[in-house]
Amino acid sequence: MKRFSILISLFLITLTSSVFAFNEPINIKYNDGIYHIIMDGNKVGKKIKFVTGESLMTNKEAHQKGRSLLTINTGFFDPKNQKTISYIVTDRNTAADPLFNENLLMNSVLRQNIDKIINRTEFRVVECDSKIHYEIVPHKTAVDFACNIETSAQGGPMILPELKLEEEFFILKKDGKIIRESASVLEKTARTVIGLKNTPKGEEIHILIITDKSPKTIYEVKELCEKLKLDKAMGFDGGSSTSLNYKDSIEVVSTPDAGGRMLKSFMIYQN
Repeated sequence: MKRFSILISLFLITLTSSVFAFNEPINIKYNDGIYHIIMDGNKVGKKIKFVTGESLMTNKEAHQKGRSLLTINTGFFDPKNQKTISYIVTDRNTAADPLFNENLLMNSVLRQNIDKIINRTEFRVVECDSKIHYEIVPHKTAVDFACNIETSAQGGPMILPELKLEEEFFILKKDGKIIRESASVLEKTARTVIGLKNTPKGEEIHILIITDKSPKTIYEVKELCEKLKLDKAMGFDGGSSTSLNYKDSIEVVSTPDAGGRMLKSFMIYQN
């Protein structure tokens, strides 16, 4: 596993935890190798956008290009052909479609499980009657009548309310034994996680950037999400893809010498 470099400027971090309070509707906590970002769902609305590019770029490049305040990595991709393995919707249009990735169809095992792969969980920003809400659902889940998906990013697996490892083809079993694993779900590694929490004041979006200072299996992530009392949660691409930029103040990168791993899709938050 590649080591992470966490570059933090303009802040003083205590030995155990830090809380960063900003004027934007974002609160960032850091504790024991984990960034916990809380966004006020009532205020962020259409300021969240999921984006992708024709070519790969670092999280920092996407952060700068999108003039973003907050940028994280999102969907899965094939580094060999630089094509997506996850659906991305930008401004109500499909910006990335895994069915155009020939490597998924040429591999016999992946082809046999393509329905599971393309129905992996996604995070949606949905508009209904000029009101915004958020969903964590399988890709094929229909939106309510008169609603539109403004932007979305697929990843997986679903973590809460229950893990969907087999249903989303993150593990494959034969005779009751696991014979194939994807995205290192059973290993301790860095993770990018997004979740939702209903509160009396409305929905909160929770993002966990779990660095390799506190690597976790997907089961340990589930326990953490339950401890935080999230209602729903899902994973994005993790491991060496786990990335975070906030303004010019916080940066989590996987390959410091290269300025971070080259990635395919991102969540940006624009003011």
